[in-house]
Amino acid sequence: MAKILLAEDDDSLRTFLAAALNKAGHIVADFPDGDQALEALNAMGFDLLLTDIVMPGVDGVELARRAAEVDPAMKIVFITGFAAVALNPANQAPSKAKVLSKPFHLRELVAEVEKVMAA
Repeated sequence: MAKILLAEDDDSLRTFLAAALNKAGHIVADFPDGDQALEALNAMGFDLLLTDIVMPGVDGVELARRAAEVDPAMKIVFITGFAAVALNPANQAPSKAKVLSKPFHLRELVAEVEKVMAA
């Protein structure tokens, strides 16, 4: 079981992701933008950051950089339709971050979370 910080601006997708992760036994705090997720990041401890890249306010790459500063051991997974953005070295995304490209099946997400947490 992991304590997961989920940042995704698509309301319906965020709801589905949170439900699937909760059903898999994880504790999920979900937020519609990077600004609110950043506040939660600074207030609570998390095992995993699961974030979209393109969001209003603080984007997912910046959120991931801040998460890595707050807790270098925190696992980071980008969920995005813009994998090339996350993988571009110029963005300075944390090097240990994983990328799960949209679209994906909820089973793939749960499996990736399990894999990342076991590593």
